[in-house]
Amino acid sequence: MAHNHQHCIDTAITAAERICREQGLRFTESRKRVLKIIWDNHEAIKAYDILERLQKIDRSAKPPTAYRALDFLLENGFIHRIESLNSYIGCPNPDHTHHFQLLICEKCGLVKEMDVPDLAEQLKSAAEKHNFTMHQQVIEVHGLCQECQSN
Repeated sequence: MAHNHQHCIDTAITAAERICREQGLRFTESRKRVLKIIWDNHEAIKAYDILERLQKIDRSAKPPTAYRALDFLLENGFIHRIESLNSYIGCPNPDHTHHFQLLICEKCGLVKEMDVPDLAEQLKSAAEKHNFTMHQQVIEVHGLCQECQSN
């Protein structure tokens, strides 16, 4: 059975609308469009590609529009920035703050989020032993997804 990206998009938009409503945040049409573009597939997407696709929908869209939307979506946990690829991916669990790790397929570009809570705690504990206060952890694991391994 083929993966239904529209279901992912609809779920992400519904969650974002609900969270914004509950927190009194404005989920503007531009923000919604950018989130839809990011969730269009499960591959990382760069800001310029987001802008290019946004301009196909709204010719008046300018870089600041896309970057403001990305900042809002990042700050509120609706998307993640993939540091090593300088790109973005949708967050499947925007309801709670969490430490996460990203699995990135080097062949097809698939990106999956996983959450190993013990790993985050171990990193925090190790940092504290070095008198270091951890604010954020970014763990990106590069390799091959199941489909690319079998091809």
